[in-house]
This record gives sequence, structure tokens and C-alpha cells, in this order.
Amino acid sequence: MLAINFGFALALYTIAGAGEAISPRTAIGGKPFPPLIEATLEDLVNGLESGLFTSVDLVNAYSARIVEVNDTLKMVTELNPDALSIAAETDRLRADGTVLGPLHGIPILLKNNIATMDDMQNTAGSYALAGAKVPRDSTMAAKLRKAGAVLLGKTNLSQWANYRSFNTSNGWSAWGGQTEAAYYPGQDPSGSSSGSGVASSLGLALACLGTETDGSIVSPAGVNNLVGIKPTVGLTSRYLVVPISEHQDTIGPMARTVKDAAYVLSAIAGPDQNDNYTSAFPFDTVPDYVGACDYLGLKGKRLGVPRNLFMQYSDVEEYRPQIAGFDASLDIFRAAGAEIVDNLHLEGGDALANSNFENVVLMADFVTDVANYFSELTVNPYNITSLAELQEITQGTPMEGWPERDTQIWQDALDLGFDNTSPEFWSNYTADLYYGGLLGITGAIKNMSLDALVMPTTFSSMLPAIIGAPIVTVPLGRYPDNTTVVPNQLGTLNATGPNLPFGIAFLGEHFSEEKLISLAYAFEQRTKVRNTIKPYIEPKTELVDIVKKKV
Repeated sequence: MLAINFGFALALYTIAGAGEAISPRTAIGGKPFPPLIEATLEDLVNGLESGLFTSVDLVNAYSARIVEVNDTLKMVTELNPDALSIAAETDRLRADGTVLGPLHGIPILLKNNIATMDDMQNTAGSYALAGAKVPRDSTMAAKLRKAGAVLLGKTNLSQWANYRSFNTSNGWSAWGGQTEAAYYPGQDPSGSSSGSGVASSLGLALACLGTETDGSIVSPAGVNNLVGIKPTVGLTSRYLVVPISEHQDTIGPMARTVKDAAYVLSAIAGPDQNDNYTSAFPFDTVPDYVGACDYLGLKGKRLGVPRNLFMQYSDVEEYRPQIAGFDASLDIFRAAGAEIVDNLHLEGGDALANSNFENVVLMADFVTDVANYFSELTVNPYNITSLAELQEITQGTPMEGWPERDTQIWQDALDLGFDNTSPEFWSNYTADLYYGGLLGITGAIKNMSLDALVMPTTFSSMLPAIIGAPIVTVPLGRYPDNTTVVPNQLGTLNATGPNLPFGIAFLGEHFSEEKLISLAYAFEQRTKVRNTIKPYIEPKTELVDIVKKKV
């Protein structure tokens, strides 16, 4: 299915000591080029404005980097055949004095469930959508194009955004194969935005878009040493994004720095007439998410620690380094002027731990929403109109890996016997809102006069997911070198091992992204963990190599 040949040799790097640069800063005529694994948006804009390199150079450099490592890591399913021509047009506009915004001429990768009306596929990792066509760009793709970004390609994902099988692995799709992360051989990349996490982490684009229903941005961001912003449901449009749940799905950026993620969020946020959930967008204009990146953003803030959501795992070897790292980080908050309100107990978390409310919501939504997506297609190769038909096609297509990887999640949804218009659905959804909101996040923030909650990323996603609230995660640390390697449930990937990154998450009220970004940026700038954790594999190609070929 690949639109390019990913057969180039790999570059295997020896891990250097903490703080040592991964790639040497090279120069032409005394002018340095930033290593792409570290380059920020502002680095790239400075280079474009000064004429040090062009957007075409960026596309060539990122494409070459993808080719070098994709045979091993399988994070990208295809490159956009139009990327070079789009980049050339952005270069022409810049030369004529027209710049569409901060992302002008900047390559971005999209998760392969975010549709584009071009020659790229949008499969959600399934052959059932191979060759399908949409009537127009998804709103996310259209907004990026309007901002001047270059849509570089599509990233692999856990098939159907991890909503098909109970016996599968993160990052596997029939269409794209098995994605692996870059910090330990065979590393579980987490999911479902697996390819976006790996690609952004290795500097294969400035940033990537991911989608989240429950954990699918923040979890792969955490294990791939990234910043991830899971927006409030309704802040970013889901139009022509392959769905799971209209009540929980959201689209957000995965990037190497908080500020870069904020730049991307600024470009994609806002109401859309094609997604009625965005009618809740409460602002006249998109907030200044980049301006929220304030080094003093923690000063005077009250942050709650909901211990009952994760302390039961403190004696589990697999999670001990994460919780110890989190506990140590609390002194950084205090030194920055924040007040830590520790040992909060969210009663809703206890109730939800033994409930099935979220599963019912997702199943009922999926029955309705996946059928609606198929109805939007202008080309529907298998003429699928329902989940039952999708399951039949999947089970009858050998490349889909059934029954080794089951479709039990779909069968459970069909066996539920109702969709998201039924009274049974609403009783489960309102229970989610009650336990996750009033007795969970929003209740704690209001009752304790908090600015946000903070906790290890691994445990952060469920309560925000069920009420549609935001999360921002930033890198926090890595597993020590003597960590025991623990395989995933299938024994096909390493779920825990030496050098695997983990993150810290900031949780807030609906549409509080501006505040969360400020808190996360202030923490990030005081810790600067990202560049101290080195991947075991990294592409060699740098911008300077591409430019040197021209001179």
C-alpha cells in the first residue's frame, strides 16, 4: 500500500549520555542548521525567513528521514505525492511576500483516520476503506491547508483507532503493519495514535495530528517522549474523521514541545458547521494558545493530585518508576510558586472503576457513527452501510488477520441491541457525566478552587474521556537501564523496558486548554526532559544534507 519505497538502509545510533546532542549541529557558510529531532517551529520559520532553506528542502529532508526508518518502525503508511508541489507553492508565496501563518510551508503528518481529498488513502488501518473517497477534505486537513501547512503524509495507527479487537497490539493495522517505538527495540508504541507518536518523536515532521477517544493521544505521547494535547470535545472538528464515539472523539496535536503543539492547536481549533458539537465553542476567536506559553505560568496556581486514581499501582513494579518520578516532580511545582493540594480522593473514580458506563456509550455510538461515516463516502468500495456489514467484510478478507485478531468489540456492540438514541444509552452517558464530572474532575476543581489536576499520564485519560474534558501531557522521565523487560499481552512487543519514556498530565475543565498549556509550558521549561532521553534508532538525514546537494 505504500506510495514510496521504504527500502533504504537504517541508521542505528549508539545511545549517548544524557544531555549530549543526538545530531551534530552542522553549518553551511557559518550558518547552523537545527537537527530535525530537536527543531522547533520557530527554528524552522527562522530558517525559511532567512532563506537558509526552503519548504521544498524540508519536505525532502523529512521524507528521506521517514524512508530511513520506516522498514523497522512502520510509523508512516504513505507520503503525499503532492507534498513537493504544495511546498513549492508555499515557497513561491513566501517569496512574493504572502505568509498564511506560522505553519506556512511546514510539513505535518496526519493520522490515517483523518480524511484528505487527494491521492492519499484514509483507511483507519483497514482494507475495508482502501480506495474509499470523501467528498472534501476533513475540516482538520482543510484548516491545516488554510494555515499554509504541507500535508506530508499519513501515519499508521492501531486499527480502527483500537476499536476492533481485544486480542491485538497497539500500533498494528492490517493496512500499515506493526508500528514500533524508537526508545528500545520492539517497544510498544501505545495507541491508537501510534504512528503519529513515533514520527513526531523522531523529527519526521514538525508535528503530527492524532485522535483520542480515551488515551489515544496522551498515551502514545507519553511513551514516545512527546507533548500531546487532547482537546475538549467540541474544540476541534471531527468532520470526515473515521469515528468511534461522537461523545468522546477529539483531534489534537502531538509535538516535541508545548509551544509547537500550541501553534498547531491554534490552527485547527474552532467551530465547524459540519460538526454540531463545535457549536459549544465558547470563544469569539481562537484563544492565544501560543501566548499562553508563560515561563511563570505556575506561579500562584493551585494543583490537585487525585491519588486514588493511581496510587493502587504504586507497588506494581511496572508502574513504580512513573509514580516515583511523578512524586519527585511535585517539588518542581512548589519551587515554581504553585501550591500542591495532595491526596485528593475523587469519589467518581471509585464508582467508575467498577462500572460499564463508558463501554456502553462507546458501543452505542460506534454502531451509529461508523455507519454515518460510510454514508458520507463518495466512493465506498464494498458498499458498506452498517457495522454488521463491516464485520462481515473484515472477517472475509484474509489480509485483516481474522480470527487471530478478533472482532469481538464489534460483536459486543451489535449484541448491545441499541444505538445512541435509546433511553438505555442516555442513562449510561449521564452516569459518566455525573461520576466523571460532578464527582470527578470538574467537581474537584470547583470545590477545591483548583486551577487543574496533575498526575502521571498513564493513569490520566479515563475521566477526561467520558466527560469530554482536555488533557495536556509533557515528558517527565524514563525507565532506568536495569528495568525488566515486560512483553505485551500477545508477546509481540515490549510494554516495559529500559529507556522507555513516560509523561506527566495536566487535566482541566472544559475549554481550559489555554490554562493547561501555560502550566505545562512552565513545567516543561524547568525540566527540559525531552532532549535527555535518546532513541536507540534515529535517521541520519538532516536539512543541511539536502541543502548541500544543491550547492
